[in-house]
Amino acid sequence: MRIIAGKFKGRKFYPPADKWPTRPTTDYAKEGLFNILNNNFDFETLKVLDLFGGTGNHSYEFISRGCQDVTYVDKFQGCIKFVKETATKLAIEEELNIVKADVFKFMARTTSKYDYIFAGPPYPLPTIDTIPSLIFQYDLLTEEGWFVLEHNPNHDFENHPNFLEARNYGKTIFSIFTNQKE
Repeated sequence: MRIIAGKFKGRKFYPPADKWPTRPTTDYAKEGLFNILNNNFDFETLKVLDLFGGTGNHSYEFISRGCQDVTYVDKFQGCIKFVKETATKLAIEEELNIVKADVFKFMARTTSKYDYIFAGPPYPLPTIDTIPSLIFQYDLLTEEGWFVLEHNPNHDFENHPNFLEARNYGKTIFSIFTNQKE
């Protein structure tokens, strides 16, 4: 995996392979998503939430592009350890708030609002279809914020009331949701 743009552009990182519970977003899909985001947001002003953060791939990309406030959430201790080590190597401990927690419990208890929320849950997660509604039920997005859910073709969110659009990158789909009604 590599960081695509910004001050850490081209930097590669290698998570351990043994019993690693993640499915990192491919560079191809991540590049496509960040092209969309780059046209819609000023990264330096965003407050970002990275749910099911895994390797920290998205968090690093945001910070590399100037974001100063990223919260990373994952419950797997191996991921937490890897992200803490990587944050130290990149000297981004001030910009990255690492939270070891179950994502669903975190969403239910946080009082913060975010400009951008990304969730990259495990594709077989049985409750993946509930995540968009929970984001809005718990009022986690700012008024003009976006929530992006990474999923495979087995899920379709076009009928969700907050659905904006979907972008397809092979077997990776990013469904985008917003508070804004067109």
